[in-house]
Amino acid sequence: MTKLELHRYVTESTGNESNICQIYAIRNDATVFDECWRGYKTTDAVNVMSVTKGVMALLIGIAVDKGYIQNAEQKVLDFFPAYQVKRGEKTIYDVTLRHLLTMTAPYKYRSEPWTKVCTSNDWTKAALDLLGGRNGITGEFKYATLGIQILSGVIENASGMKCIDFANQYLFAPLGIPEHKIHGASDKDDQFDYLMNKAPKKNEWYSDPKDTVTAGWGLCLSAMDMAKIGELVLNSGVFDSRRVISGDWIEEMAAPRIALGERFGNMSYGYLWYRPYKESQVIAAIGDGGNVIYVNPEKNISVGVTGTFKPRIFDRIAFIEDRVLPLITK
Repeated sequence: MTKLELHRYVTESTGNESNICQIYAIRNDATVFDECWRGYKTTDAVNVMSVTKGVMALLIGIAVDKGYIQNAEQKVLDFFPAYQVKRGEKTIYDVTLRHLLTMTAPYKYRSEPWTKVCTSNDWTKAALDLLGGRNGITGEFKYATLGIQILSGVIENASGMKCIDFANQYLFAPLGIPEHKIHGASDKDDQFDYLMNKAPKKNEWYSDPKDTVTAGWGLCLSAMDMAKIGELVLNSGVFDSRRVISGDWIEEMAAPRIALGERFGNMSYGYLWYRPYKESQVIAAIGDGGNVIYVNPEKNISVGVTGTFKPRIFDRIAFIEDRVLPLITK
């Protein structure tokens, strides 16, 4: 398949590839692929959904590097001294940042209470209210987009900066990613539009009424931005000859820690990043709609793919490896 054939294939797709907006790839520090579809330009941004989580893992690492956070073993409640623990709740005292980063934190619900959290005045506090429970810490993997909201509060309370400012200063600016602004207070209809609208987004990040960004979803990036983030991971925390984050954190973040089941493609999980294969160093940040940052150290390639929201599309690892990599590794 040639690049022209791939462009036509995505353009004419009525299946899994029908929502792709952009593909951007970097190899050996140079752009090797840059294609757009459905009216998007290279610099346009898309709500990259749960790829946001992978960015949060990097921000936590930067906070560790700067001494705002001790390490991943630090207790969550260390960062919320004013939080009033509910009577009878004991488990929350033992929850660490590592539990949040590996999705092994315990929560007091069967399904995530989106309406309760997203209509509250403080989403971080609402997420803290869900943390803990009678079963204690079991180490069981429990995917929790709302729970990850706590990490935004951790960064803000640890650093004294709004999370959006922390990200702009310490991650986005060094990578040449445009400055981001918070989306601002919104209602239910706006939240739905933010998710479903297929038009290009601004360089923004969804936020709660306290102007704290959503840690589990809602960051808008271009595929080029994502490929740059992947390049940072690929180069062990260095971008354009500048150290942005420590290599030790990248290694810790990327280490496979939890074996996932069929629902997650039998991949492994590190700190909010996926490891698709046991026998390979490939690592990926993955979001709904097939948004993905794909990092392949063996081939020295980073790929970003954006897509508008479409149900039942989770990852594009196979698509990237079958359709894109052959075009840029000849």
